[in-house]
Amino acid sequence: MNSNVKHSKFKNTGILFELLVRQVTSDMMSNQDSKAVNIIKKYFKNTEISKEYSLYNTVNSSPKLSEGKAESLINVVIEQSKKLDHNKLNKEKFNLIKEIKNNYDVDNFFKAKIDNYKTFAALYNLLESQYNKKFTDTKFLVTNKIVILEHITKELMSESKIEKKAVQEFMKEDKDVRILAYRILVEKFNTQYSDLSEDQKSVLKEYINNISDTKQLKEFLNSKFSTIKEEIEDLIPLIDDKVVAIKLNEVLNFIKPISPKQNIKDEDLVSLMNYYELIKEIKVNLNE
Repeated sequence: MNSNVKHSKFKNTGILFELLVRQVTSDMMSNQDSKAVNIIKKYFKNTEISKEYSLYNTVNSSPKLSEGKAESLINVVIEQSKKLDHNKLNKEKFNLIKEIKNNYDVDNFFKAKIDNYKTFAALYNLLESQYNKKFTDTKFLVTNKIVILEHITKELMSESKIEKKAVQEFMKEDKDVRILAYRILVEKFNTQYSDLSEDQKSVLKEYINNISDTKQLKEFLNSKFSTIKEEIEDLIPLIDDKVVAIKLNEVLNFIKPISPKQNIKDEDLVSLMNYYELIKEIKVNLNE
């Protein structure tokens, strides 16, 4: 009788870390002491969980590789997973979930959308299948491995993945915990823009505070996309340079709302911030 491993986000180390990081950011932007900071320090530093998370991060943060190299990387991850103390690992996960439940509303905590959720789930299934004695479904194993191969071979390393490496410094060095929040979301904007406008700051705050409420966040972002489009349309007639005006009209074609069936991605936030920056530049040039 075939038996499949059932994915559990409650036990998926990669997903748990991502959710905790988002919670830290949300807490700090709300000027609250973040219990998640202590949880990360306790369970993701010099523990079996931290060792397993490094395997998830190796796959998730991998640069684009050839299929052969991707296959080798997966095999190494599997072999390293076998070296973990799984009894200790399971106890740590049990205690980790217990602390999350004691400090946060579990439904809201696990509601947030996670980038590369499918990859994290596939890796969980692949690793867990190594220890499931009843597991005999080869097709299930191959399907999950293909998901991971596609992630490694088709995706170039993005800014969000590079930022995740910065988070790793948090586990290596006990620095000011506020750096964690800024590195996750704010740092890339501070490096790109000399000074964030009030509109940009309000977008960041709303994005973090409603990261678990995807419906409300989507409505907020779409309202901002609509407002930005209208503002650019109003500015175009004021521009004397016809070439610039034509290019701005082309930009308008790219400003579209997030569809109801589409998940919110970090790229949506980046686009919104860039549009606000564009409006700032237009206004500066008009005033010169």
